[in-house]
Amino acid sequence: MTTAERQPRPVRAEPGELVEVSFTVNGTETTLRLPARVTLSDALRDHLGLTGTHVGCEHGVCGMCTVLVDGEAARACLLFAIQLDGAEITTVEGLGKPDDLHPLQRSFGRNHALQCGFCTPGFLMSSYDLLTEKPEVTAEELPAELSGVICRCTGYRNIVTAVRETQEEFPAGIPAPGNCGRHALAGRSAGQTAGSLPEADEEPVATEIVLPDGAPTIAVQIATEVAVEDSRVWTVFDDIALLARCLPGAELTGELGDDLYSGRARVSVGPIKLAFNGVAKILEHDREAGRMRVLAQGQDTGGAQTQADIELRTEASGDGTVLHADAKVYLTGRIAQFGRALAGDISRRMFEQFAAAVAEAATSGQAPEGPVKPPSAAKLMLGTLFDRIRRALRRR
Repeated sequence: MTTAERQPRPVRAEPGELVEVSFTVNGTETTLRLPARVTLSDALRDHLGLTGTHVGCEHGVCGMCTVLVDGEAARACLLFAIQLDGAEITTVEGLGKPDDLHPLQRSFGRNHALQCGFCTPGFLMSSYDLLTEKPEVTAEELPAELSGVICRCTGYRNIVTAVRETQEEFPAGIPAPGNCGRHALAGRSAGQTAGSLPEADEEPVATEIVLPDGAPTIAVQIATEVAVEDSRVWTVFDDIALLARCLPGAELTGELGDDLYSGRARVSVGPIKLAFNGVAKILEHDREAGRMRVLAQGQDTGGAQTQADIELRTEASGDGTVLHADAKVYLTGRIAQFGRALAGDISRRMFEQFAAAVAEAATSGQAPEGPVKPPSAAKLMLGTLFDRIRRALRRR
């Protein structure tokens, strides 16, 4: 279906209401909840972190925001995101990889077809569309065909040369985009009031957990010791409902069968307050080997998403047990605003709380009273400061 043929679904949204939209961006399926007024360009930049799509005039004149929608060039500033439910979208990030650029990108660099670079994404996507739809375009026609994107600092000669060179290199048609696959999308905001804490009362967004390709947003390795025997720790690990009660901010809401569980979790660090609905799948639960592996994913009402591959291990240590956690975490949305260092500190503090709750449950045989609250922003800052002071003193 072409962009022109796509019929937007009828949507009537109240002021401030979030509307759910699902589409595929550079091969990655994603679902966002956005105000109806959010444009595709803002959704790509602010909610998915794809800032290669530049915004210039915001009137559809300059062409800076050109992307492909269902294989055709389109102005992202003129489309509302909620119009594109089910669409296939390709941005400049999907064109090529940093270590394996698309031929068009290589030609632009080789021919110095850019200066400030602001118009370059628009030219790349528009040129790709041109050479795909009209591979026989003549040299004389190229300037007019490329006039839909405005460059303010080159003079176009090198841009035309770069496109012409790519056309001659691939007379039968240029290669398809080379960086479309499952990726972690990390946006800068989620279209949600910073001070509000959404209700996590919806069903999980999906029960199939497929982790993105590539490096995780955060990779953490944590270990902490508890004064409880290994066998008693595993009495907690064997009881999934009890184990869930030990997770800071988490709540088990249902057993879906085949070691799949639904739940909700709340995260509140300073002004960032999120509530996730999600699922967790236990892939390995080996008491004898002292190892448990879990895949988890969740999404909040503002579009923030998290996916994780977590391995928990226990190691006997005298009269106690060392708990190890290795986690690969993929973040999207406002939660991805956390820097890696801060995210690591948050993960460590929450794991220490989890370990303490496990020790309490193993000792008493009962879950901790009330939900285990995640650490406050003040405690995180103070704890991080003290840890760094201790590390500095040890180095001295």
